[in-house]
Amino acid sequence: MSFLLFLDESGHDLGESPYEVLAGISVEDRDLWNLVCQVQDAETRFFGRRVSGGLLELKGKKLLKTKTFKLAAQEAAIEEEERTALARQCLEKGEANRGIEGGGGATRREMTALAQAKLVFVEHLLELCAQYQVSAFAAIVDRDAPRQQGDFLRKDYAYLFERYFYFLEDRPGEGQGLVVFDELEKTQCHLLIDQMAKYFRETNRGRMRASRVIPEPFFVHSHLTTAIQLADLIAYIVAWGVRVGPIRRPAREELAGLAGMVAQLRYSTIREGDDGQPHRIWSFAMIDDLRPREEKLDLNGDSQGNGSTKGGE
Repeated sequence: MSFLLFLDESGHDLGESPYEVLAGISVEDRDLWNLVCQVQDAETRFFGRRVSGGLLELKGKKLLKTKTFKLAAQEAAIEEEERTALARQCLEKGEANRGIEGGGGATRREMTALAQAKLVFVEHLLELCAQYQVSAFAAIVDRDAPRQQGDFLRKDYAYLFERYFYFLEDRPGEGQGLVVFDELEKTQCHLLIDQMAKYFRETNRGRMRASRVIPEPFFVHSHLTTAIQLADLIAYIVAWGVRVGPIRRPAREELAGLAGMVAQLRYSTIREGDDGQPHRIWSFAMIDDLRPREEKLDLNGDSQGNGSTKGGE
């Protein structure tokens, strides 16, 4: 038995996003293919055709931008059969005109149908995640958080790997965790591999966690990997909509329903803290300061470092 952790980011371009989010979904190996098939089937159900091959990559910023909600609200909810047919027509017109939003002749009703289809599609994907007992993980960094220096593993990665290790430790047997990243620029990939190797080989906690988390990650193209696209959706919804515990920046109100569904995918566990008392730890960690306690590799600083919350509640 093994679990695959698919990771993606949102808000790291330092644009308008209120938070930078490193998010992941953990899927048991035996469930992955069935989940992928159902996601692909849902594309046809809601859009009348597969769309993740290039027409409409399943990314949060394309499916859930503010304009989508405005277009969806132009008319009352359209019945599924008609909505699917109209959404397909809208996509085909956009494809013919080298666009993806139905430009070049799409009618108001077609654009409304496509927007409504996007929203019910994302809701369905989150329902599938719950059905397959997918667990969501996130390291959430305030956009104004002080930045760390040095070439060691970023604190948000360390916190997320900590939560993932606890998740694996709580599973029966000796199951392993595989980490799968959206491919970065080659230099960044090498840097991340080196940082992970240093963390898992040279720090006390990293060495312990390597017993469950395989330290060398895999890199894939997001537009070819369904589970990475699901992780992207989770990251986007967390950044813009999930507000639990110390996550306080204003959220987009229209995302509240989807944010609630994402929050239900969190994992929680109980661990003894430095005070010797049991504490509930959630798989979403808020970080308001990325700097280490010292300006050097801290061998023991990734679970009690500055600016983290264990609970998220």
